[in-house]
Amino acid sequence: MEEIGLKSIHCRKKRQRSLTDSRKSRGDGFPNLVRGMTFTKQVPYQAVCSDITYLKSGEGWLYYCVVKDIITGEILGEAYSLRMTKQLAIRAFLNAHARHRLPAGTIFHSDRGSQYTSKTFAKILKMYGIKQSFSRVGMPGDNAWAESFFATLKKECIHFKYFETREQLEQVVFRWTNSFYNTRRVQARLGYLPPKEYAIHYATVHHCKAA
Repeated sequence: MEEIGLKSIHCRKKRQRSLTDSRKSRGDGFPNLVRGMTFTKQVPYQAVCSDITYLKSGEGWLYYCVVKDIITGEILGEAYSLRMTKQLAIRAFLNAHARHRLPAGTIFHSDRGSQYTSKTFAKILKMYGIKQSFSRVGMPGDNAWAESFFATLKKECIHFKYFETREQLEQVVFRWTNSFYNTRRVQARLGYLPPKEYAIHYATVHHCKAA
């Protein structure tokens, strides 16, 4: 593209406002369990990540929280809200667990936003046997898996479109995520399979070997 003078219309540097407040979650007690993990065994649900973004409609902002499997890239659960509270993150996790029954020992990785560091959220993860992991302060790259999903979502589904209502915006995002991204959008690192198909393929092969 550079050789023939082409530039992507998505290469627009916009200042993003921070959604999370991690001032109360500095110091010890917030381990990063995924840092240094190589994930050589491509096993779904070893670790999942989560993050929150904001999407614009004619009625105002809509906050969108996802839980994503790090290995397959599949969005396991999501939640939408007019406000960015701990209940948004809780609903996204419970949605993911209800759909996929995350096994005890799964690592749940996020930033240090108050939604994730709340005692209520930590208690719910512990109740399901989920290990909690956090990005380092000021290091958004520690949660690049979630960040990359939001970047793809906005490029392919949001940018240069107008959504009159929050309901319309939510419907479009839900449909794109669950009817395209998870089920039809292939990924090279998965052998050119979409996330859900890779997960099904892994489960089938693993079951046959176990038998």
